[in-house]
Amino acid sequence: MTEGLDGLSARVAEYAKIGAQFAKWRAVIDIGKGIPSHNAIHANAHALARYAAICQAGGIVPMIEPEVLMDGDHDIDRCAEVSEWALKEQFQELYYAGVQLEGIILKPNMVISGKKCAKQAGREEVAEKTLKVLEALRACRRAGHRLPLPAVSPAKMQQHISTT
Repeated sequence: MTEGLDGLSARVAEYAKIGAQFAKWRAVIDIGKGIPSHNAIHANAHALARYAAICQAGGIVPMIEPEVLMDGDHDIDRCAEVSEWALKEQFQELYYAGVQLEGIILKPNMVISGKKCAKQAGREEVAEKTLKVLEALRACRRAGHRLPLPAVSPAKMQQHISTT
């Protein structure tokens, strides 16, 4: 679970004072047998929303990254299901925290098969499923989107998004 919000207001004020304009916080979500749990999804979404509200109050643009990891043997449909669930929970928590969506940068994961999945999704399917998850989130339309997934090379990323 994402932790570390104690003292964040003071750190944001300090960083803004020396010229910081953006901050990034990442919450990782594993897929496996019986995980993620509702509590894990909710706790991470709540923490990211609190972080975003603190950043906005301090004059820094928050980048939030609720990242569903590509570790494991899950198929692309399970990744899509968990990604949509995590993002819907995230936007609900952002709303409850009073975060202005126009003032955030969202860095979601691409919807992709787990590294150990026997059937790896092709680039067209990755692009289609990723866009479908984002389109399911009406609130996302007002937020900035940033798609790079650190575990995927820029060349592979270009292959996935060039289909769209």
